Amino acid sequence: MALAGLSIQGTRTMRKRTSTLFLSTVFTAGLMSTSAFADTVHLQGKFQPEHGADSPITGQVSAELDTTERTLSFHLDNDHLSGPITAAHLHGPATPDKEAGVLVPILKPYGIEMHGLLHLSAEQVSEVKSGKTYINLHTAKYPAGEARAQLTTN
Repeated sequence: MALAGLSIQGTRTMRKRTSTLFLSTVFTAGLMSTSAFADTVHLQGKFQPEHGADSPITGQVSAELDTTERTLSFHLDNDHLSGPITAAHLHGPATPDKEAGVLVPILKPYGIEMHGLLHLSAEQVSEVKSGKTYINLHTAKYPAGEARAQLTTN
């Protein structure tokens, strides 16, 4: 039996080819969209004294921003603060010469070495990627912040 000029066998073959082409296209598009949007950005920053702190502060932050999951994983070390850390935050948006409000608090425990995972909004992801965020360490002597590490990709 012929259907619009095609045999039943020809119609089945065409359906198979169309299905295979469709699945191949969907699979390839899925791979492309995953790799096109998955982005991990490596960041770092060196702690500098701020707000008149005269402590010989040392330490740094290394971090990875996952733009797909909107998370910032970090590891930091610090030494020579005036006392124990009382609070720590991710601040922004701000250039290195400006201050900004708290974006995300860093939860305890605080110490010479710290690591964690911060969950960000889409806007915060953009601010981190653009180098306009910093991690601030607060102490009792410097409640506004004793040490600051601007997060950059350099």
